[in-house]
Amino acid sequence: MRSPATEKRAKRVALAAVAGAHGVKGELRLKLFAEGLDTLAAQQHVFVGETERKLVSVRPGGKVAIARLEGVGDRSAAEALRGSLVEIDRGALPPLEEGEYYHADLIGLPVVDTHGEAVGHVVAVDNYGASDVVEIEKATGKRFMVPLTDNAVPEWDAERLVVNADFVD
Repeated sequence: MRSPATEKRAKRVALAAVAGAHGVKGELRLKLFAEGLDTLAAQQHVFVGETERKLVSVRPGGKVAIARLEGVGDRSAAEALRGSLVEIDRGALPPLEEGEYYHADLIGLPVVDTHGEAVGHVVAVDNYGASDVVEIEKATGKRFMVPLTDNAVPEWDAERLVVNADFVD
C-alpha cells in the first residue's frame, strides 16, 4: 500500500531536471524533458524535490532552459538543487485530444497479454523516431520493449495495457 506522500507524488509529472546554477543570482539551468518550454512556462508553481515553489521566470538558454524560482536567491541555493526534478501536478497539464496520451499516464500500468495472462508493468516510454516504445518489466525483473502500435498493443486504458502475445519476450 502506498503512503499518502507516495500517492501525491505519483500524480506529478516531471518536466525538467535541475542541471546546475546559471550565474550568481540563483537562476537554474534546467534540462527539459518535453519539447520546448511552453508547458513549463505556463506554470505558476512547480515542485522541486518535495517543495512547492513559485516559478518567477523561465527562458531559453541554448540547450537548456534558464529559470528563476522564488526563494532561490544565490548560486549556492541554486547549486543545492542540482539533480532535483522539476515537477507539476498531473492535473496542470493541458487536456489531450482523442488518441493522445502523456507518457506519465502509461508508467506503472499493469500489462497483460492478449490471452489475459499477467506479463508485468510499464517502466518506461521512449521514442526512437518511428513510434513510442514501451518498456515492460516482468515479475522476474527481465525487461523487454514493445512498439506502441495497434498490432503490438491492441488496447490500453487507465487500468491496464494489453500486449499482443506474439510480442511478449
